[in-house]
Amino acid sequence: MALRLLPFQPLPPPPSDSPLLEVPLSILRPTQMCVGMAEIRSRQVDFAKDSPEERRRYLRQKPTPLVRSQAGDLWMVDRHHRLRGLMEEDPGATAFGYVALELPFRDPHQVLQALHQRGWLYLFDGRGLGPLPPSALPARLTDTQDDPYRSLVWKLKRERVVAAAPLIPFHEFRWGAWLRSRTLPPFSSDRLEPALPSARALARSSGASHLAGWQGAAGAHGP
Repeated sequence: MALRLLPFQPLPPPPSDSPLLEVPLSILRPTQMCVGMAEIRSRQVDFAKDSPEERRRYLRQKPTPLVRSQAGDLWMVDRHHRLRGLMEEDPGATAFGYVALELPFRDPHQVLQALHQRGWLYLFDGRGLGPLPPSALPARLTDTQDDPYRSLVWKLKRERVVAAAPLIPFHEFRWGAWLRSRTLPPFSSDRLEPALPSARALARSSGASHLAGWQGAAGAHGP
């Protein structure tokens, strides 16, 4: 199963000559349909251990790229897992971001079409079905669906079976789509263990060599 994603424009890095914006998480609009709840829960635990000052210092180092409409509405085009984990722990939290793109539209539908053309939307649901219309995107970060395959790939990345590929949009979802096309034992984001042995073997196999982040035998040092 291959994701039918448009060619993408890379996200610009944070500007070095302008201050970051501090924005409430509750006003940020997501640009993807789903997340992996295993990663969300892990990040929630990490945030719970930090003091407010430690959180702010960390978030300043990981600013969120934002798209701003003419009406002042903000869409986040990265950091969905990190910020939802924080929001689950502290619904009133703020984060730091920068405007990666300013659009001359007030209508959210025009904004989403512009982002879709740039390859900055993920329009597949938690079952891998899509692409859905941009209007189907949730309005709030906490309304994103759970995709257990996204959780599974997060675990494979933590074990270094799959390498990061930060320049590839929706890198983990691409891996998830490929694993969906294979046969795995039943599993969920709350219970990944039944699928992990088969997923590790598949991710190390030559059949996955076309995917960014493929490690092959180099990923064999994981469990």
